[in-house]
Amino acid sequence: MPERVLVTGATGFIGQHIPRLLQARGFETHITARGALPENAGVITHGVDLLRQDEARRLIEDLRPAIIIHTAWYVAHGRFWTAPENTDWLEASTALAAYAAEAGARRFVGLGTCAEYATEAGDDAYPWPETRPIAPATPYGEAKAALARRLAEMAEARAHFGFAWARLFHLFGPGEHPARLVPSIMIALREGREAQCASGRPVRDFISTQNAAAAITALATSQVTGPVNIASGAPISIAAMARLIAEISARPDLLRLGALPDRPNEAPYMVAHTGRLRREVGFTARFSIRNNLSSCFANE
Repeated sequence: MPERVLVTGATGFIGQHIPRLLQARGFETHITARGALPENAGVITHGVDLLRQDEARRLIEDLRPAIIIHTAWYVAHGRFWTAPENTDWLEASTALAAYAAEAGARRFVGLGTCAEYATEAGDDAYPWPETRPIAPATPYGEAKAALARRLAEMAEARAHFGFAWARLFHLFGPGEHPARLVPSIMIALREGREAQCASGRPVRDFISTQNAAAAITALATSQVTGPVNIASGAPISIAAMARLIAEISARPDLLRLGALPDRPNEAPYMVAHTGRLRREVGFTARFSIRNNLSSCFANE
């Protein structure tokens, strides 16, 4: 019989792409959702509020999944960095993992963030490995780092229970909030308006949500444990990203770099070292930011 996998947050920015990838690998795929339940052929949907621990426990006890990919979290644009809901999701996620371990799950995969890492470590010109110091500067990063520590302790105490931690870098893809970098520029240019940006000097590591989902799926179905950076490993300045969007839109004349002030204390360099993802997980897909951005234009 195929192994049973539960994906939480499967209607979200990343989670929506994971179920079909699991199905393609032959897994029995279950997802959770609050509110309206999505229709996915061959996917079994459970209407559960994971913030209600009684519902979460009942789901896990009834379902007894072998693997859980936990993508659910509070991610309201502009609020999630400092929202009190981060604490709620830290506790709910800890409880979910504990229920999974008690029910015999063999693997729990959580989603972390590059915001867990120290942004001032004296090596700002080099890719960030998973061994980089953890020193989050926001409540969001703190909650994610705390969950990673708790999961590591839980796995250490239970021989049968493994965990992996997918540390996400900078995402873009269809369905993004219109105020985020890529869609804000894209929408302005499509409407014939100036796309006003800051200088764009900071260097980042962008990966599409589809590629990130494929990397997370590969991690979840591997035997690799602990933190793994989910990223392209390819540095690109925000300015270069903006110019690429303007070029694809055929309206480079409307891009205004430097029209807005730079954010104070912004890290100059945030790029992942992807050695674990490539060598240990075996995820060696080629990334094309241009092609992925073009897909965003086609889907908007």
